[in-house]
Formats: sequence, C-alpha cells, structure tokens
Amino acid sequence: MISVLNKVTENILVGVFFVMTLSVVWQVMSRYLFNISASWTEELARFCLMWLAVLGAAYITGKRGHIEIDYFFDKFSPSQKRRLDYFVETLILIFAVVILIIGGAYLMYMTFYLEQKSPALQVPLGLVYCILPISGALMVVYTIDYMKQIKNINYSINES
Repeated sequence: MISVLNKVTENILVGVFFVMTLSVVWQVMSRYLFNISASWTEELARFCLMWLAVLGAAYITGKRGHIEIDYFFDKFSPSQKRRLDYFVETLILIFAVVILIIGGAYLMYMTFYLEQKSPALQVPLGLVYCILPISGALMVVYTIDYMKQIKNINYSINES
C-alpha cells in the first residue's frame, strides 16, 4: 500500500511541478516577447509552489528523507535510540494531526464558508488549502507505518 501511495504522490508532485514550470515560462515569454503580463500565471505558480512544499514534506516523511541531526542519536544505546525514534515519530504524528489535519481542515472550511476566491484565477481558496489536511493524512499514514517498523530495526551501537 505504501509503495502505491508513494507512486501516486510522486506523480502528483511531478504534475504540479510541470504546471508550475509551464506557468512561469508562459509568464516570462508573455512579458518579454509579447509585452503582456498575465496576472494569473504568478498566482498559479504560487499555489503550485505551496502544493509542492506541503505535499513534498509529506512525501519526504514517507521516504524517511527529512533532515535530522544524528550526532547525539549515535551516542545512545540501542534501547535509547528506539525510544527516541518513537518519541520523534509521536511528535511528527501530533504535528500532522493538530496543525495539518485539524488546522488545515478548519482553514479550508472557513475559506469555503466565507466563499473566498483567489483574485486572478477566481478558484475557491478552500481548494488551494485542501492540500494541508491531505498532506497531514499522508504524514499520519507514513508515520504509523514507520512506527510499526521501529520494533524490527537493528539499532547497533556501531551503526553509521
């Protein structure tokens, strides 16, 4: 299931990056070749960048590629490493649920309720912000999956 989730997320990220690239290229071309400034391209690129950042963070969480400082971690015993790993994953889980899922869903709800639309594209901002709870849910799935694997990890003292 995780591999399918990774593949779908990768494809969405590539698609969003492609749309953002086309938007920026069109903005530059229209401005310098045709002397026309299309305001919607800047807004679309900004929304794509937001989606790339938030969805990319969830994807990196699943790939275990986020930044970590392991200087002190390597000095712990294997049982301490396992406990610390659980603690860090619990913090990630709390962040994903409270900030991304609950906070993101509330932001999404409020923008739909207030019928806010983006100035240039006129899309409901709730659609733009829907990536927050989606990414939060992905982080929860990835984190729970990793927490199930922690008990099988060999935390040897000489591990580098």
